[in-house]
Amino acid sequence: MSVRTGVAVCRRALQSLSVASVSSFVPAAPRCTVIRPAAVGFVRCAPAYRSFHSSPRTDATVPFLLADIGEGITECEVIQWFVKEGDHVEQFSKICEVQSDKASVEITSRYDGVIKRLHYEAGSVARVGTPLVDIETEEAAAPTNASSAHAEASEVEKVLPAVEQAAIESISVEGDRPIILTTPAVRRIAREHQVDLVKVKGTGPSGRILKGDVLAFVSGMGTGGGVKDAATVSAASVTSASPLSPPKEDILLPLTPIQKSMFKTMTRSLQIPHFGFSDEIILNPVSTIRSQINMYLSTPDAAAKYPFKKISYMPILIKALEVALRDERFRILNGCLVNKDGKLVEGGEGVADVKVLRRESVNVGIAMDTPQGLIVPNIKNVQQRSILDIAGELHRLAQAAKTGSLALQDLSGGTITLSNIGTIGGINLHPVLVPTELCIGAIGKIQTLPRYELVDGVEKVVKKEVLTVSFNADHRVVDGATVARFVSRWKKLLEDGVMVAELV
Repeated sequence: MSVRTGVAVCRRALQSLSVASVSSFVPAAPRCTVIRPAAVGFVRCAPAYRSFHSSPRTDATVPFLLADIGEGITECEVIQWFVKEGDHVEQFSKICEVQSDKASVEITSRYDGVIKRLHYEAGSVARVGTPLVDIETEEAAAPTNASSAHAEASEVEKVLPAVEQAAIESISVEGDRPIILTTPAVRRIAREHQVDLVKVKGTGPSGRILKGDVLAFVSGMGTGGGVKDAATVSAASVTSASPLSPPKEDILLPLTPIQKSMFKTMTRSLQIPHFGFSDEIILNPVSTIRSQINMYLSTPDAAAKYPFKKISYMPILIKALEVALRDERFRILNGCLVNKDGKLVEGGEGVADVKVLRRESVNVGIAMDTPQGLIVPNIKNVQQRSILDIAGELHRLAQAAKTGSLALQDLSGGTITLSNIGTIGGINLHPVLVPTELCIGAIGKIQTLPRYELVDGVEKVVKKEVLTVSFNADHRVVDGATVARFVSRWKKLLEDGVMVAELV
């Protein structure tokens, strides 16, 4: 910036200030004087520049609050601290890791300063809106009753030479208790067995503690377990040889974060009257299309484009579900109930205040069994995706669920759910609605069963791949006929090989 430009900026910034207000922030030194011509006021300074401030430099302790991370979450469990009292932190430095009802989140600092106090111990529950830590910042926030002259003065400081700032020490985590790399599920197992994870040696990547490490430690084979002495082995042998051993005491276990979320959600779901409907679908046409897709995925071109080598039945079922929802008669199944303020119905509203919100985006929730428990991430905007696109998103969500790295946006915003319990077992199911949706489906295991079929005009018994599907809907606003027609439409799409091929 040239001298001429700098003077012009100063003039514009100070044009509305009085001599008295300018004098209030000019340092008491003979080098600077205030000159007031008829139209413009400005500051004349000697060649030797010096910094000046509108208020004295002070330190202030700021409480760092646990912010609202969305989805109605009101409390989080503090998993581990990355800092301790007395540590220096910078903006965006990691402070702690918290586990909500749905995901694990790392909290970062919004300030530069020194940690003065940790309000919670690792393993305790912090409520949203309460302080996590106190941070002593290096400059106090501007007073609320500061005059407009002081605000303009800070603008003038920007065009003057910058003052030197003291270097801030980078965040360091030192002391007796190091950072422990592991998942919430492993921490839960450790708490159940009263194991201090500091004493367990991790065998995972970067020293991460795995479930097997904790179990090996408990059995006496892990780090610090040592070798059992002869007396211990002998006593164990005598105990095992006795015909009856004393019963073990019952163990009282706290609910995990996911169990707490299930408890709250399912308690609210009890207020919803469910209408159930089941049917079976012949999957032979879908199986043929799936085999053709998997043959394509085995080619070099497909291997370079997609991170998976084959697809399951789920991407085809999900896409056909979305196509069936396009029918105007079934759009309500992709909606939810809201009150007059546009918020989800909680159950205490009068019927005059309740409305149906018909959602245009189809975000299909997929129930997944993970080490942390049952979670339901969803595939966004299925109406804009092909079968292979859906397969790619399913692959991403499954990998993230295994490592516990699903983002909050993956777990929120679902509009309809399709649960696949058939990979474990079961045929006829009874899925439970969540308050944010009006319809949920579940598929059982695929069976090879005999069915009658016309072959060359003769009715014969042939082998068929049969899938049993079960749906439930909110019977307060959805009638049974709508659900039956919707499932029939979905079934027809899947049993028609030509229609399925057009969805790829």
